[in-house]
Amino acid sequence: MVGMGRGNGIATTTVGSWSELLEELYRDAWDETIGRFRTTFVFRGADAIGAELQPGLLRIAKPAHAAKIEKHLLRNFKKYATGEFRSGASDWRWLTLAQHHGLPTRLVDWTFSPLVAAHFATDDLSCYERDGVVWSANPRKLNKLLPAELKRVAADEGADLFTADMLEEVADSLKAFDKLFPEPGVVFFEPPSINVRIANQFALFSIPSEPELDLSGWIGEHDGIARRIVISAAAKPEIRDKLDQAGITERMIYPGPDGLARWLGRYYRER
Repeated sequence: MVGMGRGNGIATTTVGSWSELLEELYRDAWDETIGRFRTTFVFRGADAIGAELQPGLLRIAKPAHAAKIEKHLLRNFKKYATGEFRSGASDWRWLTLAQHHGLPTRLVDWTFSPLVAAHFATDDLSCYERDGVVWSANPRKLNKLLPAELKRVAADEGADLFTADMLEEVADSLKAFDKLFPEPGVVFFEPPSINVRIANQFALFSIPSEPELDLSGWIGEHDGIARRIVISAAAKPEIRDKLDQAGITERMIYPGPDGLARWLGRYYRER
């Protein structure tokens, strides 16, 4: 049974089956402007409700110290990750590489694929006694809140999402990016596909204009930007099995022997 409500100002729906989940994931998928079922939403899944929108940076640093620690992290990553880029590469390319390899940054991972998000909400069997969650966000609505310079770039490209190249037009560094915003804001951007994993996960990132920004709190202050789909713990086994049958597994999401081993270890684990 689908349940609806609002938590912390955010529209929340609880689902209890595979069919209910699909209905919610693809709700509002019809795009009248192109006459196709192509949702403008992006998604993020987490095995348990909690700090699922908290970036890695705020997991290791207090908000008051986030800006200072971010500078140290990125400076040293650039220093030691030699040979990855030619000199002069923008922070957008360095951030993508750093996030991909696990450096704590202000970025939060999202995906264009609702089923990939559902995978990340059901892949940890140790969390099967807890509800999972999939966030659904609308970059098209979010872009209406952006500074004029970023709106111009998006309009020139006819795009709802930014790329590294588009961001480089107006800001080649985090410092320059932050200065564009008179008020706190958030941008979604597609990273360069530096690795097949990024491509297979249909990945993109959200980046706030302040390293200390509480993303879930910010979303709660702006109606219509995002909503939550809570997956009840009781529904996880059904959803997990059907995702496996659909081929949405670690074998696809993490190409190579590591992902294959993770998939097999979970698939054959006794419940």
